[in-house]
Amino acid sequence: MNLDVLTAISPIDGRYRNKTEQLAGYFSEYALIRYRIRVEIEYFITLCELPLPQLESFDHQLFEPLRDIYRSFSEADAARVKEIEQVTNHDVKAVEYFIKEKINAIGGFPASAKEFIHFGLTSQDINNTSVPLSIKEALDEVYYPMVEELIEQLNDYAEQWKNIPMLAKTHGQPASPTRLGKEVMVYVYRLEEQLRALKDTPITAKFGGATGNYNAHHVAYPQYDWREFGNAFVSEKLGLEREQWTTQISNYDWLGAIFDAMRRINTIIIDLDRDFWMYISMEYFKQKIKAGEVGSSAMPHKVNPIDFENSEGNLGIANAILQFLAQKLPVSRLQRDLTDSTVLRNVGVPMGHALIALQSTLKGLRKLILNEEKLHEDLENTWAVVAEAIQTILRREAYPNPYEALKALTRTNERMTEQTIRAFIEGLEVSEDVKQELRAITPWTYTGQ
Repeated sequence: MNLDVLTAISPIDGRYRNKTEQLAGYFSEYALIRYRIRVEIEYFITLCELPLPQLESFDHQLFEPLRDIYRSFSEADAARVKEIEQVTNHDVKAVEYFIKEKINAIGGFPASAKEFIHFGLTSQDINNTSVPLSIKEALDEVYYPMVEELIEQLNDYAEQWKNIPMLAKTHGQPASPTRLGKEVMVYVYRLEEQLRALKDTPITAKFGGATGNYNAHHVAYPQYDWREFGNAFVSEKLGLEREQWTTQISNYDWLGAIFDAMRRINTIIIDLDRDFWMYISMEYFKQKIKAGEVGSSAMPHKVNPIDFENSEGNLGIANAILQFLAQKLPVSRLQRDLTDSTVLRNVGVPMGHALIALQSTLKGLRKLILNEEKLHEDLENTWAVVAEAIQTILRREAYPNPYEALKALTRTNERMTEQTIRAFIEGLEVSEDVKQELRAITPWTYTGQ
């Protein structure tokens, strides 16, 4: 079978391709090759700008044609790199040879200058800059905007529903009333806090030669401070932070922190999905019905909260992979082993599942129809929740054993009604002013600040 959306093994590239396709520009094999070429070319340009003695006379007008190699990088170009790799059996070396081919086609390059492509580097100097750069740009251009869109939608609902009283449930049991908008605002706050923490987490890169000491650079040009060169290159040309002490590979500690931060955001969204799933089951929300859709193959009446379920499932997969990445990548044998290399090729997978989930959660939220009648009904049926308010005021008034008095009234299997509460208030030995204050408390008004 030929590869397409119907024959793909992963649903990211199959069933959900239309939801994740934009990630191909960051995490596909094509994208990895393009990022590698970008790093190689920007590194060569930085050597020219230093300048190394052999590159002092290099025509800087050739910088833009050089950059066009990765700017206009095509799928045909990627296929050519893979052809070269069939001979070299080494993916990064194939990139080096491809760039040299392109340089020959551009013309105007001294033969000696070409040998400064990949000068003094090991493959991981390219991989451990390319992958963090792809992650950074995918976060900036795809993931952050999607999370921010979710936050904005929740913020809109929090504002719309800020005055809607709602029965709270703690331990699944009726608790002091709250407001629907406030409960949504909890998620806005949590997501904003964790998104800020994620954005504040450094995205770092390894760039230091075969074992992290700039051995080859230093032996060829001992007069340069290669550490400072690397710091400037990684920061100014790639927008990353260089790890100062490494083996042949990245320490991956900060990349692990990125994955942990993403996992926290995903966990908050799982919590949100489950709450809204529950609110729908409690009939606090109805869902918009789309003509032609089927909720169940057997039960014609059903309109299922499938978007929240889809989101929860995909976030679970994402978190499992993110946790594995965060735990595995910082561990390597001595100066390196190859386990990180194959693992790194999967960093786009959890982001793909997260992207599917975010779109599903948004779809679910945008199908909601508030059922105020049901929220009102639940409050009407649960007058016992004003007991906390009454006993608190009685405490203020130094009334004897107020908690115990309300406990005796409400902790029964009999349903508390407005009349039950009113009768209790009338029997209290307190002033009329206090009684009037207590009469004003209802399940709809006792919602806090």
